[in-house]
Amino acid sequence: MTGSEAPPSFRLAYVPGVTPDKWVRIWNERLPDVPLALTQVPAGGAAGVLLDGGADAGLVRLPVDRTLLSAIPLYTETTVVLIPRDHLVTAADEVTVADLADEIVLHPLDDVLDWERLPGRPALERPATTADAVELVAAGIGVLLVPLSLARLYHRKDLTYRTVTDAPASGVALSWPEDAHTDLVEDFIGIVRGRTVNSTRGRQPEPARSKDGKQTAGKQTAGKQTAGKQTGGARRGTGGSHRGASGGKGKGRSGGRGGKPRRH
Repeated sequence: MTGSEAPPSFRLAYVPGVTPDKWVRIWNERLPDVPLALTQVPAGGAAGVLLDGGADAGLVRLPVDRTLLSAIPLYTETTVVLIPRDHLVTAADEVTVADLADEIVLHPLDDVLDWERLPGRPALERPATTADAVELVAAGIGVLLVPLSLARLYHRKDLTYRTVTDAPASGVALSWPEDAHTDLVEDFIGIVRGRTVNSTRGRQPEPARSKDGKQTAGKQTAGKQTAGKQTGGARRGTGGSHRGASGGKGKGRSGGRGGKPRRH
């Protein structure tokens, strides 16, 4: 790297409700020399940030446009209804969409649930954001259906929630531009998929990559390391080790410290 080149970094966007802390911690342990910059973006704007180059990858809500973005689904969230603590719905541990038929159900403009048919009765106006809708729930204007993580994100002492068993669920995925699958993106994919640091599915360590980008250098390096281990084993074998480098188990066990054969 020349003096004019900037050091490598990785920019990760994430939407409200997603907590990337665990993956960030693993990244910092494995790639301490590559800073990871976090940026929270609105759920509806995540695709634009990725396509405009504002982030290298993002933890986003599904669906995404698969013609432009690659995506690896990570998990699916439970949907809950957010209600005041004294609401009648709190009498049940879980409810269905039909149980909310007589309720005013708020539908914010940034709603992340993919409804085929909106539940309950509509409000006179749609709140601009989920945060605004939470304030209306607290004021007794209506109820709100959201993924569990958003209910926790906007937690208030005067509100609670119940699981809605038949509501659409929200999936979370790791996504990146289709034409920008870089080595650092692959590193992060390995982390979210639980690969170990030595996994063969990840990219090769940097020292194994030649300047011209050829992959043979990595194989040659690995070969040298293997040869080194074999040489070391051979030396240990002459000193009486139980492991022979080239003579197999029989020869390795026949040599004692003084070079005399053992009697069985």
